[in-house]
Amino acid sequence: MGASAPTAAPLSEGLRPRRASALRTPHAKSMGRRPRRSVLLTVLTGLMLVYALVPLVWLAINATKTQQGLLHSFGLWFDADFALWSNIGDTLTYDDGVFVRWLLNTLLYVVAGAGGATFLAVLGGYALAKFDFPGKRAIFAVVIGAVAVPGTALAVPTFLMFSQMGLTNTPWAVIIPSLISPFGLYLMWVFAADAIPVELLEAARIDGASELRTFFTVSLPLLAPGIVTVLLFTMVATWNNYFLPLIMIKDPDWYPLTLGLSSWNDQASTAGGEPVFNLVITGSLLTIVPLIAAFLLLQRHWQSGLAAGSVKE
Repeated sequence: MGASAPTAAPLSEGLRPRRASALRTPHAKSMGRRPRRSVLLTVLTGLMLVYALVPLVWLAINATKTQQGLLHSFGLWFDADFALWSNIGDTLTYDDGVFVRWLLNTLLYVVAGAGGATFLAVLGGYALAKFDFPGKRAIFAVVIGAVAVPGTALAVPTFLMFSQMGLTNTPWAVIIPSLISPFGLYLMWVFAADAIPVELLEAARIDGASELRTFFTVSLPLLAPGIVTVLLFTMVATWNNYFLPLIMIKDPDWYPLTLGLSSWNDQASTAGGEPVFNLVITGSLLTIVPLIAAFLLLQRHWQSGLAAGSVKE
């Protein structure tokens, strides 16, 4: 008994270094280190940033030049004559202020087309995500197939159909096709499936809320990030739409900005036409300002985890 006590301390002391060394695994060492930076990834990201910003910088710089300054100065630097404010005034008043008319037309197409497409996508995506009914898989296949079909492939059949209905050369020829957004429907379908817990819907129904009230009071606030995303996608697509108005609209009074600026740009190639490249560039700069403002104003709605903690598991 007397000899066993002295041997216990050396054994315990001999185990301590081994326990400490066992904790020093390569994984534990790597956890304390900062993540290794990839030079290749940094270079690629920088190149993509330059690729995205250079056209905007070129547009902003050349919008400050006169028609002569565009032809006699370096494209990525300012001219001696700073003419931004005069260019903006000339753009808004040229040809009896038709640019303002084109801007109002574009706003009409965006509000009616993109807004309607977002509303329909939210309703359809919510129904497909939270209700079971016969033919749901067939609808899923149709939506996926519609996403894969480019819009230009449907432009000519749409034109033939609208011409038979007498809707060409009217705003409806641009608004009605813009109401259909297969990608927006699919995006809201996927988002609603995860963003809205089934338990919340069941609790609302147990409390006596109707399906319409449940949708507007419970589901709609949780769908806000997805709604904003779909709204921005459809808004940008409608704002930049060129090919559909090109084949549908012949009256310049119903042109959107894309088609109107293109007609100004084509003036230089017509007999006796006046080249107004400075107004085209300034008009293009004014065209992207509302899109930038929309992104800045709506980005605060991109919130995640709104339903976190709402359901006890």
